[in-house]
Amino acid sequence: MDAEMATRFAMAYSLSSSSSSSASSASFRRFTPGSYMRKVRASVSASPRPKVVVTREQGKNGKLISALAVHGVPCLEVPLVEHTKGPDMERLSTVLSDNSFDWVVITSPEAGSVFLEAWKAAGTPKVRLGVVGAGTASVFERILQSHQRSLQIAFSPSKATGKVLASELPKHENRKYTVLYPASVKAGNEIEEGLSVRGFEVTRLNTYSTVPVNNIEQAILTQALSAPVVAVASPSAVRAWVNLISESGKWNHSVACIGETTALAAKRLGLGNVYYPASPGLEGWLESILEALRVHEEQVKVSAGVF
Repeated sequence: MDAEMATRFAMAYSLSSSSSSSASSASFRRFTPGSYMRKVRASVSASPRPKVVVTREQGKNGKLISALAVHGVPCLEVPLVEHTKGPDMERLSTVLSDNSFDWVVITSPEAGSVFLEAWKAAGTPKVRLGVVGAGTASVFERILQSHQRSLQIAFSPSKATGKVLASELPKHENRKYTVLYPASVKAGNEIEEGLSVRGFEVTRLNTYSTVPVNNIEQAILTQALSAPVVAVASPSAVRAWVNLISESGKWNHSVACIGETTALAAKRLGLGNVYYPASPGLEGWLESILEALRVHEEQVKVSAGVF
């Protein structure tokens, strides 16, 4: 598919104009067996039918849509969640300006974006960052070009999960290391608990939260439910999708998750066909989606008696 056609595919089903290799299937794992209102609108074309529903916040699906377009996969953008201020958001800049920490731990792109705004407001103090993976690190790429001396990404774990980060964050001296952990209200406690057990002193600030997008137009929801694969990037998105399908009757298609944490949430919530890469990130996520589509197409052929 040439670049022009890829662009057409990428734009056909996007709510916004944002835009931005195959791995062995052995690297994939499969499980088989509202107070906040927002109106979601999208332009729906008659053809082609979407094969994948992309569900990140509006404006953050472009790279995935473009990557799928290269493979000829049309998408429907249906944001399931969006972010709101957390109770500690306003405190973050003051904490940064009044205190120094051995580490600041960042475990999601949104946590990184919120941190950067507070860090600038605090006067760009010197900070050493531990980030959970490449996707989170990418939030800091542009700022690092001009603030290398005051902002440094000094650590990423061997596996992009909070649990592994907590077990591997460097601590070389026999003293109390201090950690600032700006987090989602809905994040679990495994990071601060894991670090505390190792002797770190952790200050957690709940700087943002994730809320479901409600009132999705029925025409959009109907198309989303008919797509063979839904791509999700967080447990919150999984919960939002499960709430939607519980209101719409039986749904037994596939979910492609960005990583293991999201996949485990999908399994716990009863979803049956869950795909995820061994290492979280866009490339692995893309391959998980393509693997789910391959399995779906094979099942369609079997059902139709085509061998």
